Amino acid sequence: MGNRHFIVIGAGIVGISTALYLQKDGHRVTVIDKVGPGEGTSKGNAAVIATESCVPVATPGVLWDVPKMLMDPLGPLAIRWSYLPKIAPWLLRFVAASSEKRVEQISITLRSALVQALAAHKELAALAGQSLMIKDTGWLGVFEGDEKFKSYQWDLDLQTRRGVKFQVLKQEEIRQFEPSLQPIYRHAVYYPENSYVTDNFALVQRLANQFVAQGGTLVQAPVEGFEIGADGPTAVRAGGKAYACDAVVVAAGAWSKKLSQMLGHNVPLDTERGYHVTLPRAEKRPRMPLYSGDHSFAITPLDVGLRFAGTVELGGLEAAPNYARAEKLMKHGRRMFGEMDETGRTDWMGFRPSMPDSVPVISQGGRFKNTYFGFGHGHIGLTLGPVTGRIISDLVANRDPGLDMQPFRIDRF
Repeated sequence: MGNRHFIVIGAGIVGISTALYLQKDGHRVTVIDKVGPGEGTSKGNAAVIATESCVPVATPGVLWDVPKMLMDPLGPLAIRWSYLPKIAPWLLRFVAASSEKRVEQISITLRSALVQALAAHKELAALAGQSLMIKDTGWLGVFEGDEKFKSYQWDLDLQTRRGVKFQVLKQEEIRQFEPSLQPIYRHAVYYPENSYVTDNFALVQRLANQFVAQGGTLVQAPVEGFEIGADGPTAVRAGGKAYACDAVVVAAGAWSKKLSQMLGHNVPLDTERGYHVTLPRAEKRPRMPLYSGDHSFAITPLDVGLRFAGTVELGGLEAAPNYARAEKLMKHGRRMFGEMDETGRTDWMGFRPSMPDSVPVISQGGRFKNTYFGFGHGHIGLTLGPVTGRIISDLVANRDPGLDMQPFRIDRF
């Protein structure tokens, strides 16, 4: 099965990881992306390897939250009114995935991939000489209010059933554990198995450099379509040229839906618009990534500064960013740490490719056997990027990936 020519569409963490694992198996690989490596969602995520994140976005009772999502444009999960007609079919599937039985199944599926995530990250980081970029610090979720923490018990119970390790801290232990925080938190949960990347954007770029150093080809051009033969795609059309290939991997994040349609699959993929603020000169830096349980966002001490990242806005790929959401993150951030040096502050918005059941597509194609798909990771794209690449290489080689692949299939809906 070696010496085939694969074209991977997408140069984010999923696409570059897939390219490296295919190279490891002896294949020739070309990566095509309309922008440079890591320039999409991989550039601005929270940089956390969140192995505990087996709780899907849609949980029991989410249906009753939809009116609130529509009425509060700055809430942790918001829906733009103008986008509601287009996202309605996705929302119906989203709500359908929120039953207790489905959530239990989804958490089992997610955890089966998450437990393999850190090893895959470390394997690729070592390959590129970047092992020091991964820090095994754990991460800390903090809560001001009793009511919010009480509601979080449901998540903890689900995580307990999935074997997630955590430690609940008492109020007097929180500032001893994380001195950078203001003394406003009554509850906290420490997850010792989580890690983070000190510069998520630089990691993808350095992995891409390793890919090229090993003989891989990077092409910066928009993908326009495919040339299809009797057994599937024989070439990818990009930037006005045709690039011949033996097989194709679609790992184009939020832009994977149209490409998947061209290859015979109508996938219910949409996008969660996420925001971040990065403060390059913030003096108060936590020892590890933090999570605000009250407002659903992460805080990560990166090499490029202190990053506040998170929230969900369902608004599609075309609407202009609402940077008031970024300012809302900073309002909460100032309460967490007090006043900070915001000199050089940058605000950013990116597109999380999201499936309504929170389970990514990691799959061989159903119509064409020389097509493979890796997208739809939602909030755990960085976490599952390397392991997705490894699994796709396993599917190509007919190796056992070590988990049940049925729930990840592209044609599951």
